[in-house]
Amino acid sequence: MATTPGSSVILRPGLLPVTDRGGGIRTTPMITARASRQMLNGITVLGPGAAVPLHIHNCEECVLVMSGHGCAHIDGAEHAVGPGDVTWIAAGVPHFFRNPAAAEALSIFWTYTSIDATRTILATGVTTRIDQEHAPADGPQPSVDGTA
Repeated sequence: MATTPGSSVILRPGLLPVTDRGGGIRTTPMITARASRQMLNGITVLGPGAAVPLHIHNCEECVLVMSGHGCAHIDGAEHAVGPGDVTWIAAGVPHFFRNPAAAEALSIFWTYTSIDATRTILATGVTTRIDQEHAPADGPQPSVDGTA
């Protein structure tokens, strides 16, 4: 079932494609510009020892820790996070998430407040669109019910 921006959908994360971002990080994009006019969201799993590089976004981001325990580095301060914790990060604020666990994955649900959200890695200065960064490398784009 295809969708257009503004229509309502039910997503089943287990049926959607997962993008391997390398370094023990896997992302399942959920709400994309194919369904929304104003936001993007998805689930990212950080394997044991994985960390997202220090970066900023061009819009606000909210992250809900679904499972596991980790560290949120926000604007130079480190915060322990666990299930049910929520972060809100303003545009332009340097941050990253890290999973220091030896065996437990850290699963986060993220939302960006713009379909044009970008990530700029501070170490390299490289900016990418979130929707391009999380897109499957090849193959058909899934519909909202997880079928191709």
